[in-house]
Amino acid sequence: MRGRPTLLRRLVAEAVGTALLLAAVVGSGIMGERLAGGNVAVALLANTLATGAALVALILTFGPISGAHFNPAVTLADAWLGGVAWSDVLPYVGAQVAGAFAGVAAAHRMFELPLFFASQHARAGSAQVFSEFVATFGLLAVIWGCVRARPDAVPSAVAAYITAAYWFTASTSFANPAVTLARSASDTFAGIRPADAPGFIVAQLLGAVAATALFRWLVPALPAAAPDVVVPSR
Repeated sequence: MRGRPTLLRRLVAEAVGTALLLAAVVGSGIMGERLAGGNVAVALLANTLATGAALVALILTFGPISGAHFNPAVTLADAWLGGVAWSDVLPYVGAQVAGAFAGVAAAHRMFELPLFFASQHARAGSAQVFSEFVATFGLLAVIWGCVRARPDAVPSAVAAYITAAYWFTASTSFANPAVTLARSASDTFAGIRPADAPGFIVAQLLGAVAATALFRWLVPALPAAAPDVVVPSR
């Protein structure tokens, strides 16, 4: 794309954006749990609202630089349709994972917790894994469905979907392999046991593949919109 930012600038944007997203997810989970007085629904609501608000702001902020993927599943799906060069996928994913762990460390530091400590929060079983398939399928469906016809709506649509999916999925909608890995290093409200993370990640990748395959069939011209995922980088 003409005038597109250099790969280094895009990677820094992906890392910083993902870090701020994880800081919002984990930090709001800690704050919500501390203030909710044992009411898990109130804590989840606080976590949900903060995550949705952060997503809109971060996608609008970093989208024009890197596309604001913040998610290896999104990057892989976009590369499949030609929006991102395959040679850029590994650096993108590396930046996202590194940023995710940096965001967890930042949240822990703000709340005077160890920088990393393995989560004991069990999220096991077929229902939880299937929930992650549904959550990621829906996320990619929203992206692919909006990006061609209403690209300006993608930031709010993604945030709205994730906000809803926190409540309608049994897993509270991680929908992101980098997020899943980093949250396994946080024994807080938002955490997931390291042993449960691989099942989530496989389900997320399968959900992304299924949604991308479906929309490639539903909208044959979809690859033309792939460079604009999630937000056109200029």
